[in-house]
Amino acid sequence: MPEADCEPTVLVVTKVDDFTADLVIEKLNERHVAVARLDPGEFPAGVTLNAVLGETGLSGSARTATRRIRLDRVRSVYWRRPGTYSGAKEMSAHHAGWCADQARYGLGGVLGALPGAHYVNHPWRNRDAEHKPAQLATAARCGLSVPPTLLTNDRGRARQFATEYGPVVYKPVWNSDHLTDDGRARTVWVEEVSPSEIDAGVASTVHLFQQRVDKVADVRLTVVGNQLFAVRIDGAPGLDWRRDYESLSYTLIDTPTEVAGGVRAYLAAFGLVFGAFDFGLDRVGRWWMYECNPNGQWAWFPDGGSATGARRCTTTA
Repeated sequence: MPEADCEPTVLVVTKVDDFTADLVIEKLNERHVAVARLDPGEFPAGVTLNAVLGETGLSGSARTATRRIRLDRVRSVYWRRPGTYSGAKEMSAHHAGWCADQARYGLGGVLGALPGAHYVNHPWRNRDAEHKPAQLATAARCGLSVPPTLLTNDRGRARQFATEYGPVVYKPVWNSDHLTDDGRARTVWVEEVSPSEIDAGVASTVHLFQQRVDKVADVRLTVVGNQLFAVRIDGAPGLDWRRDYESLSYTLIDTPTEVAGGVRAYLAAFGLVFGAFDFGLDRVGRWWMYECNPNGQWAWFPDGGSATGARRCTTTA
């Protein structure tokens, strides 16, 4: 079994079927950088952990099917989209849940405490930054424009908000798996709602309603370190541009100075070094922030896309 022992290693924490991580690993291989992939979702059957803690700190190893990774030789961690911790399939739900918790805080705790490793991003910082209410509150404090937003399980208040700030849209607070009654996967898209469409189902959980931006385009702004890459997205036939990639066109644009300062302050507030921001661009050129994905999604741009100025980025604005 190959060992990542002889030189410092880049550890990519993600699932096997992750195209974005594949691109990173391919580039690291081209540069002859030692790299290993590990998916916590394959623990314990596909991952063996031997972590030693004592007066000298953390040492030991993690072993996958193809690599043995020295924990004290990991130089960087690219934390992408790891699988879900789980117990063995033959276990009862109670025992499997208990084992999954032990793995999350045991293996997960080790992976979050690697000595000297540079994280993009640290998993605990990702966790802090994934909550949409915290995202919007932090964005506003950092000087970014945030549309009026209501989080509620109160039908009357939701209807009042929709009347006062309409048109409004509904968005899920978290993109968890959602199934129909017959077991089919369902995607909950951003949709406009009228006061009369807001029914008693609001009382079942927290719902997020937000004033619809009168936008002329969308912007995906990817920030890593001091570099900013802003792509203007035109042609979306509806509110959510992700529903119809075939209709879209792309143009790399400069990031306004005030937005650049705001997103850098935002990342600093959460302790992040990477963020993928979504904005709506209105008719007077104002950027309205919707959300920020902290865990490394940047390979969304279609292969062979038509964006102009494809090598331009803003580094000092």
